Amino acid sequence: MQIIKVGQDGPTVSPLCIGTWAWGDKLFWNYGKDYDAKQVREAFQAALEMGTTFFDTAEVYGFGVSEDLLGQFMQQNNQTVQIATKYGPAPWRFTAQSVSDALTESLKRLRVEQITLYQVHWPFSFFMSQETLMNALADEVQRGRIEAVGVSNYSAKQMREAHQLLAARGVPLASNQVRYSLLTRQIETNGIFDTARQLGVAILAYSPLAQGLLTGKYTFDSSETPSGARRIDHRFSKDGLKKIEPVISLLRQLGEKHGRTPAQVALNWLIAQGNVVAIAGAKTAEQVRQNASALGWKLSDDEIAQLEQVSRPWLT
Repeated sequence: MQIIKVGQDGPTVSPLCIGTWAWGDKLFWNYGKDYDAKQVREAFQAALEMGTTFFDTAEVYGFGVSEDLLGQFMQQNNQTVQIATKYGPAPWRFTAQSVSDALTESLKRLRVEQITLYQVHWPFSFFMSQETLMNALADEVQRGRIEAVGVSNYSAKQMREAHQLLAARGVPLASNQVRYSLLTRQIETNGIFDTARQLGVAILAYSPLAQGLLTGKYTFDSSETPSGARRIDHRFSKDGLKKIEPVISLLRQLGEKHGRTPAQVALNWLIAQGNVVAIAGAKTAEQVRQNASALGWKLSDDEIAQLEQVSRPWLT
C-alpha cells in the first residue's frame, strides 16, 4: 500500500482519501433522493476492504450529517480509520472558545476522542485573527484532541502566516487542502505548491476529477448531462467539453495502455506529483473501488510529461 506523510511530523496516510461531502448533502448532491445512507455505508465498507482508510469530511457537510454518518460507520467496525474534518470560521465565531466548542461537537458526531487532521475550512480573519485561531488549534494539539493541524483554500502568503504562528507554539502546519487536478493547476503557478514544499506542508487535492469532467463520462458529442449544480457549470457546456477533449483523449489512450479508466489515470498523475493526497469523492461502493484502482501502479515519466503538456492551458 502506498503511503504519504501529511506534514513533517504528521500522520501517515494513503495518498488517496475518500471525500464525504456528498454524505448527507442535499443542496448540491441530492442526498436522500439519488442515494441514501445504505449506499454511503456500503461505500465506507468498500473503502476499508480496499485498504483506503483515510476519510475527509467537514462540520458543514450536510450540516453535521457527514460527520455523524462516519461516526456511526466507525462504531460498527473495529478497523483503524483516520479522519480529516474542518472547522468553519464563521462570523459568529470570534473567540478561541468557539474553536474549542466546534471541535467538541465534531468529536461527538464522529464518536472519537481525537481527530487525525483538523483543518480550517477557509481563510477568514475579519472577526477572529489568524493568531487567535492558530493558538486555539495549538492548544487543542497540546490537549490531545487534534493530532495534526491543516488549513484549506489558503494562499501561499496565508499558508506562511499560519505556519509561522503554529511554529511559534511548536506545532507544525501539516496540510493545505486546495482545488487541484489536470484541469485546475493554478497552485503550480500561484506559489501554493512551491511554498508547501518549502514548508513541508502536504497538499490535499479536492475535486481531483474536476467534478467528473476527467472521468470521460461527459463529451461534447454525447447526450450525457450532469445532475445538480453542475447543470449550470459552463465547463459542462458543449464548448467547455470540446475544450477539454485533448486531455480526455490522452487519458483514454493511456488508460487503454494500462488497463485503467481515464479517472484512474488522472488520479495517478495527481499523486505522482509528490507530496499530494487526492481526495476523491464517492457515494457508492463501486465508485470507491474504481478510485482505489488508481493506486498500485505508476505512469511512466514520459506519460506524466505528456499529461503535463496537454493540460498546460489550465495552469492559470
